[in-house]
Amino acid sequence: MSVARLIFIESNTSGTGRLFARAAASQGFVPVLLASNPAKYAYATEDGLDVVNVDTQRGDAVLEACRRIAAESELAGVTSSSEYFIELAATIARELRLPGPSPLAINQCRDKHRQRICLQQAGIGVPAFRSANSMEEAVAAANEIGLPVVVKPVSGSGSIGVKFCDDIRQAAAHADELLAQRENERGAPVPGYVLVEEVAIGAEYSVESFDGEIIGITRKHLGSLPYFVETGHDYPAVLSNEEESTIRAAVGASLKALGLTWGPTHCELRLTSSGPKIIEVNPRLAGGYIPELVRLAQGVDLIAETIRAVSGMQARLQKRARRYASLRFILPGGEGKLAAVEGLEEARSISGIESAAIYARPGDHVQVRGDFRDRLGHVIAVTDNASDSGKAAELARDKIRLLLEP
Repeated sequence: MSVARLIFIESNTSGTGRLFARAAASQGFVPVLLASNPAKYAYATEDGLDVVNVDTQRGDAVLEACRRIAAESELAGVTSSSEYFIELAATIARELRLPGPSPLAINQCRDKHRQRICLQQAGIGVPAFRSANSMEEAVAAANEIGLPVVVKPVSGSGSIGVKFCDDIRQAAAHADELLAQRENERGAPVPGYVLVEEVAIGAEYSVESFDGEIIGITRKHLGSLPYFVETGHDYPAVLSNEEESTIRAAVGASLKALGLTWGPTHCELRLTSSGPKIIEVNPRLAGGYIPELVRLAQGVDLIAETIRAVSGMQARLQKRARRYASLRFILPGGEGKLAAVEGLEEARSISGIESAAIYARPGDHVQVRGDFRDRLGHVIAVTDNASDSGKAAELARDKIRLLLEP
């Protein structure tokens, strides 16, 4: 009897993509990666994945590839670890009568403007917002909302294209730049409008949920404006009972309003002086190793449980540990060719450090882009109390030095 296949439509290029494939293999499935450009995923070759070259921008081509695989062997499920392909994966899973989330709910979430309208109509706190399909409309929206504003794509991911604008010229220029783009970084067409929104002031958190059940809350650390690059995460976040209660209530109401009751979700919010403001709800697991922090701190493997869910099994969400995990990303200080990395072993020797890794290789050209692609590595610390994990992660991060050449 052949081993059941589990299909991934594209993947994260960093972070959880490899972990998803390994989780599928550890549960007895053969992971199969469908990709337009398989060379983009070094881990697929390194881990010996079955890879099928297919134009993933064409839903009919992907469906045909999935049917072909299903005809040759048992097909357990279809999913994706990439923000840009979760709706397609859900659509194909439904077409093939496999488990998965609602494609309609995902479609509504992927358009941040439509998502905002849904949340607002449900009485849930969100930043003031307007959509704009021209530079003139973006300027009018910024004037109406009041400066500063955030201008961003309506369907992006990883903070790509998200920018803080504190004057009208900046808002106009950035909107014009985004509206000129016809494709995203994956080569997919983008909507012809952008989102202009109020800047929510307050600490940023994300809430990780599964099947509508809140698993935990992550404290996020961000880099310098005008960008919103996440530079670190602490899990679980240290909150007062009142803060945690208000966050949980806002997120629970958001998931209900959006119809997100199946599988993993990742909700980002700011805790403002007037209460939680939902920044966005994502119908997928968090990126940036947050699932790994949850596993290390509480023993809940959200990646493994997602694999169980998409293959028709019941997720196991019981917490089996009470520790704290902190991650800090390694970011470049400028642009140039990576000549060498120093201090990695020294960072790994610090008490509490679970892992320290660099993704870039000597000879790679690196630059500051203002989004998730700035992350060239990370350190993770795990301890029995919150302050120690954060301190250990920051100490280890500061030991690592990236030597750049012009």
